[in-house]
Amino acid sequence: ANVPKAELREKLAKMYDVSDNACVSLFGFRTQFGGGKSTGFGLIYDNIDSMKKFEPKHRVIRAGLKDKVTKSRKQIKEKKNRVKKLRGGEN
Repeated sequence: ANVPKAELREKLAKMYDVSDNACVSLFGFRTQFGGGKSTGFGLIYDNIDSMKKFEPKHRVIRAGLKDKVTKSRKQIKEKKNRVKKLRGGEN
């Protein structure tokens, strides 16, 4: 298995003198063939507010800063179709 993101987040926070570990966003990790090495992306924000503003919703939810909206698939699709009618979408 790979190194946990929480562990990497702590290490990066120490390396770059980040006050809050929650301001570090890690994603897109790929393990090299044969193992032993992984590469990925990391973003460090000044504060949690800027993170919530600029990060995509799914990454903010994964970081635990926002609750996932639980809607049924059917509700989402029905809303999408209502919006299409409002916009004057394809008939």
